[in-house]
Amino acid sequence: MIVRDRPSGIRLFLLVRGSILPRIRITLTVNILVATLVTLSHGDLFDLKITLTAIPFTLIGLPLAIFLGFRNNATYDRYWEARKLWGELLHRSRSLSRQCQSLISSSEPADANCGLQDVRVRMIYRAIAFAHALRHQLRNIDNPAELQTLLLAPEWRRMQDSSNKPDFLMLRMGMDLRLCLQERRIDACLASALDATLTSMAAVAAACERIRSTPIPFSYTLLLHRTAYLYCFLLPFGLVDSLGFMTPFVVAIVAYTFFGLDALGDEIEEPFGTDANDLPLDAMCRTIEINLRESLCDPCIPAELVPHDYCLT
Repeated sequence: MIVRDRPSGIRLFLLVRGSILPRIRITLTVNILVATLVTLSHGDLFDLKITLTAIPFTLIGLPLAIFLGFRNNATYDRYWEARKLWGELLHRSRSLSRQCQSLISSSEPADANCGLQDVRVRMIYRAIAFAHALRHQLRNIDNPAELQTLLLAPEWRRMQDSSNKPDFLMLRMGMDLRLCLQERRIDACLASALDATLTSMAAVAAACERIRSTPIPFSYTLLLHRTAYLYCFLLPFGLVDSLGFMTPFVVAIVAYTFFGLDALGDEIEEPFGTDANDLPLDAMCRTIEINLRESLCDPCIPAELVPHDYCLT
């Protein structure tokens, strides 16, 4: 995710980092070169004069802009829903830490020094592991070593064989909650509140999986891609007779807008990736880890992630 102050003045036009320009620069450059060649040849292709007026481009441009806006609204809805889900996970993780420490009875307060043998510490550390495991699953990466220190050795080894590691961790959470009930360390009515928190965390994971596995229909995206490219590459032929040498400049502005909207929709359609405008899952997992470790007075608290070259991963 790009994190920087909004530019003003001339910097608004010269700024490249954080804009969509690096993603479309090749296509935009080719389009401008085509517009320049059309301008120099006055729309002549060898001995054939290609005659187009601005009327068809006016008729096509308006619905194309509307459909590109509609698609971008749909992709932003996916992005915003994903951000709300991870905000919900942060909230539920903090609630789980509070509930484990306040509802599960023990002769001493929960502390990181108690180690993973304490069921309260084990469940809180497992919540940290859950956030990291969900991030790994959504980004198709495999880094089990990152979770090793957060889990008991037998549990960590069993998790390697699981195809859905977040779900495996939730099952282990449920088993520990049942253990607390059997040992009478928590009342049944209080256990139901804790179980509701676990259910909400599992619901977040399922909703994220739904977003990731259900893209916008490819045929709809392909139609907009083709129409935007045809529109922008044919536009010089419709403008050269009326605009003359200004044709490449006008084409550049129109193409930047249409290609940019098209590329931006592609980028935020999958909000869990590692592109510049995707969600900073690394930073959000780090925030969850810091909050939960602090709740246990853990001395090994990692530093917050900061943007690198204005990009927060």
